[in-house]
Amino acid sequence: MSNQNDIVNKGDRNKIYFLVVVIVALLGTNLYLYVNDRQQNQRFVTVSTEKDRLKLEVEKIEVELDKANGLNLVLSDKLQEEQKLAREKIAALKIALQKSSLTEGKLAAAQREVQELREFVKNHNDQIFRLEKENADLKNQRDSLKEFAYAESRKAQDLARKNSELNAKVKTGASLKATNVQVAAYKVKSNGKNIEVTRASTAKKLSVRFSIVPNQLAEKNYHKIYLRIFDPAGNLIADENNMFEADGQEMQYTSSTSISYNDDNTAYKMDWINPNEFIKGNYSIILYTDGFTMGKASILLR
Repeated sequence: MSNQNDIVNKGDRNKIYFLVVVIVALLGTNLYLYVNDRQQNQRFVTVSTEKDRLKLEVEKIEVELDKANGLNLVLSDKLQEEQKLAREKIAALKIALQKSSLTEGKLAAAQREVQELREFVKNHNDQIFRLEKENADLKNQRDSLKEFAYAESRKAQDLARKNSELNAKVKTGASLKATNVQVAAYKVKSNGKNIEVTRASTAKKLSVRFSIVPNQLAEKNYHKIYLRIFDPAGNLIADENNMFEADGQEMQYTSSTSISYNDDNTAYKMDWINPNEFIKGNYSIILYTDGFTMGKASILLR
C-alpha cells in the first residue's frame, strides 16, 4: 500500500514540475515578446521623429537657398549649376522622407545627405553673399565716382561760365566807343561838290562824323563799322541781305566800312547816299562795331 502511494505521489510531482516548466517557458516567451515589441515601438517612434526632424531641416535649407536667390544677382554658370544641383537634391530628399517605411540604414544615409546638403548650401550662399557685397562695394564706388564726376563737371561749368563772363567783360571793355557823333545832310552837285543842306527835298546823302574814345584795351587794328539809319517813321533803311550780329542778336544794317584804329584821336567819317527821296522829319543813326553799340545821333530834315 505504501509503495502504491509513493508511485502516485511521484507521478503528481512530475506533473507539477512539467507545469512549472511550461509556466516558466510561457512567462519567458511573453517577457521576450513584450520587450521585443517595446523595442520595436521605440525604434519606430525614433525613426518617425528623426524623419520629421530631417523634413524640417530640408525645408530650412530650401528657405536659405531661396533667401540667397532672392538677391536677384546675375550668377555665374558655376553658381547656377550649383543651385540646380542643390534643388535636385532637396527634391530627392523630400521624396525619400515622405515614404512610410524607412530602414535605419536609409535613415542614416538620409542624415548624411542632409548634412552634406547643409554644408553645400552654406558654401553656395556664402559665395552669393560675397558676390552681393562685392556688387554693393562696386556700386558705392561707382556712385562715388559719379558724384565726383558730377562735382567736377559743375566746377568745369562754373569755371567756363566765369571765363565766358570774364571774356564778355574783357570784350566789352575792349570794344570801341564813339564820341562827338554828328550827322549832316548834303546836296551833291553835278560837278561832285557837296553842299550841306537842312531840307529833305534837296538832301541826297548823310555824312556821319565821329571820334573814338581812347581805349588801351582795344585792339589796334582794322575794325568793321556798321551803320543803321531809321527814317522819320521809324523804319530801318537797309538791304535785307546786309546782315551782322551785335548785342547778342542778328540784325540788318544800312551801310558798313572798315577803319584803322590806332588810339591816336583820329576822326572818322561814313557817307551814305540815299537811293530814294528823303522825307521830312527826324532821321536816327546807330553805329556798331565789334558786336556792340558804338554810338548814336540824329538829324532833322525840314
